Amino acid sequence: MNKLLVSPSPHIHSAVSTTSLMRDVVIALLPAALVSVVFYGWMELLILAVSIASCVLLEYAITRYLMKAPSTVCDLSAVVTGLLLGLNLPATTPWWIVIIGAVIAIGVAKMSFGGLGQNPFNPAITARVFLLISYPTYMTHWEAPQGLFGADAVTGPTPLGMVKEGLLQGQTVPQIKAEYGLDYGQMLFANIGGTAGEVCAIALLLGFVYLLVRRVIRPHITLSIWATVAVVSLIFWLAAPDRFTDPLFNLLTGGMILGSCFMATDYVTSPMSVKGGIIFGIGIGFITMMIRYFGSYPEGMSFAILIMNAFVPLLNMWFHQKKYGRK
Repeated sequence: MNKLLVSPSPHIHSAVSTTSLMRDVVIALLPAALVSVVFYGWMELLILAVSIASCVLLEYAITRYLMKAPSTVCDLSAVVTGLLLGLNLPATTPWWIVIIGAVIAIGVAKMSFGGLGQNPFNPAITARVFLLISYPTYMTHWEAPQGLFGADAVTGPTPLGMVKEGLLQGQTVPQIKAEYGLDYGQMLFANIGGTAGEVCAIALLLGFVYLLVRRVIRPHITLSIWATVAVVSLIFWLAAPDRFTDPLFNLLTGGMILGSCFMATDYVTSPMSVKGGIIFGIGIGFITMMIRYFGSYPEGMSFAILIMNAFVPLLNMWFHQKKYGRK
């Protein structure tokens, strides 16, 4: 005899599912992934393949053989984590480091907390920060890519790294930009150096627009990050333009667009309310700029997201949504 399950109303049915949401995220990341392969060639394709395969296989093994539960790989969340992890690594990353990153992302940051929906920290960002601290030589090594079809592409230290090193040598920001030929058009279409996912801001923005059109995410977190970065950098830039970079430079360089569009907006590790999301974004933007301007590391987006992930439970408590039917 079949068991009849009764639950209280309201009963809301929707075509939206975890799988459909994750599929949309994968589609949104495809432009950035394709551009990264064109710029960095088959070695980047290998990194993406190893990262995705490792994340999927690890989640399957953990759910089936350790948790003794049905496999969850069909919801595509492991694919998204693997894709984001691959895009957050330099194109020269050895395959075994990619696998270690997958172990941290899936085994530690996700499944050790119970799986999707229960992890407090973004898995891909957690893995990137772990690898950056554990293997700084590999994670900050940039080589000139040959491209998928052998075409040369300009690369070298990241723009943020160029500015940080130049300031330490006594140069001014305008001098550094002139020496390396840094211009906003180049940053927008083909960034100089950085992880594979940072190579083209336009590709990332196209994916962000797709997610907005599909209503997978809302823009308040991303826009609050951008606004905070713009305001903070504008204040410092106006006060000392020789020492501090301008707002547009900070918005187009490093992991700003990749992090603010695809990782800060993660459902699980971001606040549920709009007010909480805005505070969350302001915190990420402010911490990022403080690390960029005053920290020893030129980039701060990953650290900022992880720090603010820890505040999400408090933000959900302080800025919770109104209960259904309450004024």
